[in-house]
Amino acid sequence: MATGTWRRPDLQRAARAGQDASRSGVEWAARVGYAARGAVYAVIGVLALMLAAGEGGQATDTHGAVEEVARQPFGSVLLVLLGVGLVAFALWRFAQAAWDLEDKGRSGKGIAARVGMAGSGVIHASLALTAFNLLRGQGGGGGGGNQGLTARLMSQPFGQVLVVLVGLGVMGFAGYQLHRAWKGRMLEKLSLSGLAARRRTEVERICKAGVAARGVVFLLVGSFFIQAALRADPGEAGGLGEALGTLARQPFGPWLLGLVALGLVAYAVYQLFAARYRRIPTP
Repeated sequence: MATGTWRRPDLQRAARAGQDASRSGVEWAARVGYAARGAVYAVIGVLALMLAAGEGGQATDTHGAVEEVARQPFGSVLLVLLGVGLVAFALWRFAQAAWDLEDKGRSGKGIAARVGMAGSGVIHASLALTAFNLLRGQGGGGGGGNQGLTARLMSQPFGQVLVVLVGLGVMGFAGYQLHRAWKGRMLEKLSLSGLAARRRTEVERICKAGVAARGVVFLLVGSFFIQAALRADPGEAGGLGEALGTLARQPFGPWLLGLVALGLVAYAVYQLFAARYRRIPTP
């Protein structure tokens, strides 16, 4: 009896300690992950701004942004920090999906949302792998990007139809992002009540502009998939970098690119706000 009496509280304390550690770990992964994601989009946006201003720069995607980090002074240190942060974000996405931390439920819509979270985890794990490969001197290993994916899909039965469906899915995601920006839905998860009214308004505008700019870019990416399917040419498919390059080649291209680039920098800032102010649900 005495032994059992002593053991039960010990087990309860150990269980509570384990739960607290799990919650702290999930919150740490989320906040560090959002900061790392913000760093990646900051690099993309700044490089695009430089290109628009004729000051060098380039139109690149997330993998290209990681490679750009490797070329900076103290690049190895920065890659370690970025790689760890991206792994943390991937783990946060997997936790969201596995434990349904956002209360999406088990309806068709909820399952689709959770699958999307898991997919985001895979993407960011791939980015982390790019960072670690660069550290080992093995190159980024981007895997062919959207053109490689399109070529693989087109090699399947009804491949062109599959590519069109992917393009429509990406454009649907873009429309969802634009709708979120218009309605300010991303602000619902940020705890901004402690900020002064003027400061809160500024944060809200930055967040909306960032999400809208990302939506515009994904609209272009989705259209690339559809063009590739219609022309049966995987080379027509492109990602974020190609979308920015396309903007640069339009009439008034530097102005268009500059506006979207500013929006992507705003998206990076939004991710930093998420790292600081987002309410993080835990298991």
